[in-house]
Amino acid sequence: MGEKTNNAGLPQERGNNTMNALVYDTYGTPEVLRLEKLAIPMPKDHEVLIEVHATSVNSWDWDLLHGKPFVNRIGAVRQPRYRILGADVAGRVIAVGASATRFKPGDKVFGDLSGCGWGGFAEYVCAAENALTPKPAGINYVQAAAIPQAAVLALQGLRDRGSCKRDSVF
Repeated sequence: MGEKTNNAGLPQERGNNTMNALVYDTYGTPEVLRLEKLAIPMPKDHEVLIEVHATSVNSWDWDLLHGKPFVNRIGAVRQPRYRILGADVAGRVIAVGASATRFKPGDKVFGDLSGCGWGGFAEYVCAAENALTPKPAGINYVQAAAIPQAAVLALQGLRDRGSCKRDSVF
């Protein structure tokens, strides 16, 4: 018989269904960030719940925190659209939505959550399964979490200014 789990797919000894998250409710400097206990999210149909092992802080987080450039406030003029920053994450799949097929609990993944709700500055986050990819065995979680934004920017630079062609393979 398997280990008993709660409704989020977490081992029951984890206790209640709460997690720590770094949240903000107003634009500003890092001083507006605070640690808060929140409910662990439940994955929707095509999502997976990830136990976050590492996340990176990058310019996207900084820009959203400050609400600058002003275009970042479209649809969220007075308060941030997302309470939890963190786009680049790496972790382990804990639970999957009813229609999720790419991953199963226990899979090690990493990816960019900027297109599916952010939330990496928390112990757990739900993400669209198509925003994630399997973590290569040869790198650790910290290295994997550093890849999404930095790698895309580097590739864009190589394509735009360097000698790398769009269809070339490294």
